[in-house]
Amino acid sequence: MDELHEHEHEHEHEHCHEHDHAYLHAHGIPHSHGHVHENQKAVINRLSRAIGHLEKVRRMVENGEDCSDVLIQLAAVRSALDNTGKVILKDHMRHCMVDAVAAGDQEAIDDLCQAIDKFMK
Repeated sequence: MDELHEHEHEHEHEHCHEHDHAYLHAHGIPHSHGHVHENQKAVINRLSRAIGHLEKVRRMVENGEDCSDVLIQLAAVRSALDNTGKVILKDHMRHCMVDAVAAGDQEAIDDLCQAIDKFMK
């Protein structure tokens, strides 16, 4: 994507985010912060690879490939997702939670605990 299109895309994203945040706030729906983390691009790349891998697994099933091979590939996708979650969690701890603790934001800490419980089910 050239720089002009990339800038337009970033501006559209910011505008959409502002609109989404206003909508969520107006309707009393909790919404997390919307800043960019230092590892955002790495996380997006990891997710894209995992999506591609999962699509390959779907094709394996469609083609009737060996169930053991499918299970092994599913395990690889799950591992990739778990590792992506670790990157997100570490980034969140280093930035968001440091700020939340400094501000005495117990709700942010509780939200993180709930997210960890769901992630690690």
